Amino acid sequence: MPDLVALALVFGQLSLVAFGGGNTTLPEMHRYAVEVYHWTTDAEFASFFALARAAPGPNLMIVPLIGWHVAGWSGMFVAMAGMFGPSSIVTAIALRLWGRFQHQAWRRAVQTGLIPISVGLVAASAALITKASDQQWALAIVTAIVALLATKTRLHPLWLLAAGAAFGWSGFGQ
Repeated sequence: MPDLVALALVFGQLSLVAFGGGNTTLPEMHRYAVEVYHWTTDAEFASFFALARAAPGPNLMIVPLIGWHVAGWSGMFVAMAGMFGPSSIVTAIALRLWGRFQHQAWRRAVQTGLIPISVGLVAASAALITKASDQQWALAIVTAIVALLATKTRLHPLWLLAAGAAFGWSGFGQ
């Protein structure tokens, strides 16, 4: 039971600070799952993240994976309710209020101010996942090359994923 309460509290808190999308909470999710509660290791967290990103569906499929890992079916449902419940309620209320102020100058200022916060949180998430998954120098180099190609070219992300998979299958990064 203590694990279920902890899952509800952790994901409920993360739900309310997920500005810019759920992936902005990954650094804090990692901190709780790996460092505070020791639910997973760095490698397990990175594996859960990779599996969640590969699966179709929302970008936060890592949440039910962590919940399942901690407490089976009940952990999965508690983690999902914690992550998606509070933010859904706040969003529904905020959208009703937000529409009333669509022509106010402060609304545009708030939206403009949230952009760098969201970008910074996404960048922190990317750095955390890179650190957790790049255990060998060859993997770090692959990550750097893919990041460069993704930002400087118009290559489709699936080609970059295919190249990373081919590199992994080659055994060179072992």
